[in-house]
Amino acid sequence: MTGVAPVERAKVVGEQALASLRRSVSERLADLIRSDPAWASQAADVGLIDRAWLEAPGSNPFRTAPPTEMVQRFLERSSEQRPSVLSSVGLSALQGLSLVRAEAADPAAPAPITVMFTDLEGFTRFTAEHGDEVAAALVAGHQRVVGPIVRSRGGRIVKRLGDGLMLTFPAPEAAVLAALELVEAVEAPLKLRAGLHVGEAVMTHDDLFGNVVNVAARITEEAKGHMVLASVDVREQVAPLAGVRFGRARRARLKGVEPMSLCRIERDLP
Repeated sequence: MTGVAPVERAKVVGEQALASLRRSVSERLADLIRSDPAWASQAADVGLIDRAWLEAPGSNPFRTAPPTEMVQRFLERSSEQRPSVLSSVGLSALQGLSLVRAEAADPAAPAPITVMFTDLEGFTRFTAEHGDEVAAALVAGHQRVVGPIVRSRGGRIVKRLGDGLMLTFPAPEAAVLAALELVEAVEAPLKLRAGLHVGEAVMTHDDLFGNVVNVAARITEEAKGHMVLASVDVREQVAPLAGVRFGRARRARLKGVEPMSLCRIERDLP
């Protein structure tokens, strides 16, 4: 620090020491939370901590979910795991969620977002063969698995579409990691497929509007079971992720959408 005034030099040294102390404390706290996997999972699920921080405490914020979103996540988790909890106080899960979401005014301007659609391959045939009751139980079980994974990556379940979901994520990296975890977690009796696209959309408390939504839905239709398929726009915006590989881009004609290049996302196994 030659040429730097002593006061400025002392200030820089102090800031570096404080940053180092914060990193050390953050890493030790993450180690402590990780020592109880069940608690860590629940804390990430409801937004008390960010899963990205838990995995890399020195590089990510401790928590990004605002209080309103934390309540929303808690209600979603409760409705998935214990549907009778909300009904016991006279509220359905959807009514409870609408009360929370109504607090925020709908934004007027489009905002950047990563959109994902998922569905279960062969669900229509499964329903015809096994009946509506069995199919409904399958979807309920599926949503209990999917919800915690989505929320732990900072994602939001915008809509439940029968056997599928419309999901949003603030960052494409989070969407990619969540998609891989989802297709791995859902295998029997039906495999899950996921399609991702990134762009701008108008977000309301209960819906999403924009071309990015239409494109993500069409990409999902191109995927097969146990596959994550994304636009090259997602690949270009994702920072390098350890253990993740983007396949070769291929040109595809999507219904109602201009031809575009898609690529498969897979685990990069050693």
